[in-house]
Amino acid sequence: MTDVPDSPEGGLAEPAELEPEQGSLRLASPDDAHDAQAWEAATAAVLRKARRLGDDDPDDAVWAKLTRTTLDGIDVAPIGTPSDLADVATEGRPTRTGDWDIRAHVSGPDAAAANEAVLVDLDNGATSLWVEIGADLAVEDLPRALRGVLLDLAPVVLTGAGLAGARALLELADDAGVDPHPGTNLGADALSDDVVEIATLAREHGILGVVASGLGVHEQGAGDAQELGVAIAAGVAALRTLTEAGFSVDEAAAVIEFRLAVTDEQFPSIAKLRAARRLWARVLEASGATGREMRQHAVTSRPQMSKYDPWVNMLRGTVAAFAAGVGGAESVTVVPFDEPLGQPDALGRRIARNTSSLLISESHLARVADPAGGSYAVEKLTDDLAVAGWAELQRIEAAGGLAADTGLADRVAAVAAARDAQVATRRRPITGVSEFPHLGEALPERASSTVGADVRRYGHAFEALRDEPASSPVFLATMGTVAAHTARATFATNLFAAGGVAVTPAGATDGIESMLAAHNGERVVCLAGTDAAYAEWGTALVTALREAGATHVIIAGKSDAVVGADDSCALGVDALAFLDRTRGALA
Repeated sequence: MTDVPDSPEGGLAEPAELEPEQGSLRLASPDDAHDAQAWEAATAAVLRKARRLGDDDPDDAVWAKLTRTTLDGIDVAPIGTPSDLADVATEGRPTRTGDWDIRAHVSGPDAAAANEAVLVDLDNGATSLWVEIGADLAVEDLPRALRGVLLDLAPVVLTGAGLAGARALLELADDAGVDPHPGTNLGADALSDDVVEIATLAREHGILGVVASGLGVHEQGAGDAQELGVAIAAGVAALRTLTEAGFSVDEAAAVIEFRLAVTDEQFPSIAKLRAARRLWARVLEASGATGREMRQHAVTSRPQMSKYDPWVNMLRGTVAAFAAGVGGAESVTVVPFDEPLGQPDALGRRIARNTSSLLISESHLARVADPAGGSYAVEKLTDDLAVAGWAELQRIEAAGGLAADTGLADRVAAVAAARDAQVATRRRPITGVSEFPHLGEALPERASSTVGADVRRYGHAFEALRDEPASSPVFLATMGTVAAHTARATFATNLFAAGGVAVTPAGATDGIESMLAAHNGERVVCLAGTDAAYAEWGTALVTALREAGATHVIIAGKSDAVVGADDSCALGVDALAFLDRTRGALA
């Protein structure tokens, strides 16, 4: 196999024609034609009204104001433009035709329960099974877990089964007198010691045998480019190992399937799947393969899910599945919404498989092979992610490959820490966890499970606080009428709830006397009122509350009018640090 080259650009197809043919697009009126300057002017007017742009700032400042930078360091402009595609390559576009494979995940908790679940899944829309061998399910459980499954019609993909599991699955097909479905994957890890033996079995049976996955690093907090680099590096490692064992490059590539995560950030997820195809096409070209295709299994992100308010996971999973379908994945697994709570129940599995069924049968997403193709923004993001993913691949290769790259964990940890900082300040909000938490919610009960136990969920720090609620509440010193204090009182209440801290509101008050009447000796208090109220009687209220036993006083909002407070909370505050201080004061 040829070494991985230094650039993903060589040998790629020339950029497609960018401008539409004259007359191919008809406007309802000549007045509907607008250029970039018109968009800048309209957008600048909105930003000035929102005080995000000054009156003296030029209109084209909207680009810098609205451009965001991803965790991979990629700048994403607010809209795409034709110039974005000037040097974009077109190799590796999605090629799936028709519906994607709806792949149900199976992990236990025991063989009988797993069998019951998979038969229900296959009878109600699932078209393949992803069987995870681990603490909940053993290789010896495969015959019982797959009893009644027609292995020639429903592909079975193994994870963690090793050579023994691969042989066991093939024996089941032999016993049934059928050939396993061509989409079956014996599931060898690209770096495992038995990858050659498993891949050889796969080649002999005309099925898949190896999984090159970026899922592991994604679930530890990696960025999209890092996940791409790791997945492609795993594929490269498998190619090298198999070709050294006597496989041709085409034979080796034919037994490999890639596994990538998709999140509710739909455009980066779409672009990631498209970029992965481009990178793998370049690897195969450099390796002398005759084909360029990549088989993708997309899995909705486990880190994006939340333990609290788990119903929101349905929305996250739907957007992620949408991205997987648009991005061209051949197989899609929607993780059940209740998995963070334990073993998913029948409702969780039903919603998971129906998510894909609805997107395919009612939204008709599978009717177009590459619906995002030609979008200026998506094409640009695809190109940027491909370049960044290739750079990560080069770092891994320079270190001697995945098995030898001791710096990978530190790079992933750095991205995870950057994301944590955004979550902490709620620049990256998590509904039901860091935003709009329901402190008194009753979580659905689920049987315990080891699946996902090592996943680093994005909201893990907030969830840890919720797991151990504060033993006493904060007294919410609401100043003035309900209409006057509602905005800041609501903000403070939600912020405290995100950290497992309840509040006791004073209600409508008209001065210090009525406030002290509502105060019941709580040591931590938070003032919530208007700037005018703060200026009029805020300082005196702080003094009075301290005399009544308060030891820690917080101001909701930004105000210099109150003297003597210990802390404050407002938009942009490091919520985790603030909550840690508050809980310390409560303790």
